[in-house]
Amino acid sequence: MTVALTPEFAPRVRRDEPLSRHTSWHVGGPAEVFFNPKDRTELAAFLRSLPAEVPVSWIGLGSNLLVRDGGIPGVVISTHGTLDQLARLNETTVRAEAGVACARIARQCVKWGLGPAEFFAGIPGTLGGALAMNAGAFGGETWEHVLSVETIDRQGRTHVRARAQYHTGYREVRAPVSGEWFLSAELSFEKKPAANLSDMQALLERRKASQPIGEWSCGSVFVNPPGDHAARLIEAAGLKGYRIGDASVSEKHANFIINHGAASARDLENLIGHVRQTVERVHGIALRAEVRIVGVP
Repeated sequence: MTVALTPEFAPRVRRDEPLSRHTSWHVGGPAEVFFNPKDRTELAAFLRSLPAEVPVSWIGLGSNLLVRDGGIPGVVISTHGTLDQLARLNETTVRAEAGVACARIARQCVKWGLGPAEFFAGIPGTLGGALAMNAGAFGGETWEHVLSVETIDRQGRTHVRARAQYHTGYREVRAPVSGEWFLSAELSFEKKPAANLSDMQALLERRKASQPIGEWSCGSVFVNPPGDHAARLIEAAGLKGYRIGDASVSEKHANFIINHGAASARDLENLIGHVRQTVERVHGIALRAEVRIVGVP
């Protein structure tokens, strides 16, 4: 199926855009159509223009995402560099759009004397992705701070939904309706006069000491099972350093898988499957993937 676009958007889209350019694992086949809207108005108009049968996917910074080698059919909408407004609404409330990097939320909230927000610095993606999976780090989780969210649907209509309309759990979010995507959220914090950038930097240094920061990864691959840690189970199964092609289980943190430069998405997915099967055989625990695997093989 070839995605037909109205003439007004044709010059603004890229066809067969390699998604390896847009993911932290640096792998992934092409997006049939890749669109980076200038603003909300253009985004709404673009969504309205799409035929109903065209699938729509979203991408932010491309962390926590494995795009298969066959790419993604339909339309991929990128929020990178757009939907990036961040504002303080009152003493304790912040409004952030979906394209805002979580690290920026952490830094700005610390400057505003709001917290606890430092944990956002440990989330390597944008707020949109953090909302979709209830991302967390350093003991904090995104939805603990959500008051409401703003969404957009296929017709370009926006909706404001209260936090109570969503079911959230550990790395899990269930929406009240399907076919809507996050545009922004209002986040609640507490006044924290003692908040300072050195506290946040200490957390980041701790992360750097224990995780393979700077290497091509997606962050944590598996969700921690109740009462345990995926990294401990993987290491105890003897999988640190295990390699398929140019992908390996990190020697530094076993819940990270590294692309050493030439891995394919198939290598990464096969390694994820091998780790899951081995941990289940050795420990009797079925690990649940935290990374989202999308696209066609």
